[in-house]
Amino acid sequence: MLQVYKLRPVFVRTDANTRGHVFVVMLAYLVIRALRKAWEALDITVEEGLRELSSLCSMQITFKEGGSCQQIPNPRKTSAELLEALNLSLPSLLPPRKIRIVTRHKLISRRTTPFSRA
Repeated sequence: MLQVYKLRPVFVRTDANTRGHVFVVMLAYLVIRALRKAWEALDITVEEGLRELSSLCSMQITFKEGGSCQQIPNPRKTSAELLEALNLSLPSLLPPRKIRIVTRHKLISRRTTPFSRA
């Protein structure tokens, strides 16, 4: 089945930004196509599969002797099937990261709509 996707109007100021935006949109389209094809036998939509995979998490483990790591618990059956269909496996441990995330923008505590500013 041939599906036609329309690209919404893109309001960017330069040709490079326009090309970059179209590149990202097409890359997302290719990812969706690959997921749809891999999960076809599981009878699950891409949206349902991504929602299921969003439940994956990690746990912080701190040792008495010092040090810590992130452990990824075994995924649920459905998540494991989705990952297996993609030939992906999760690591059991993740090394600790000492990353500090800083943003210059302050979040507004009260918003009337998700993207409006108070």
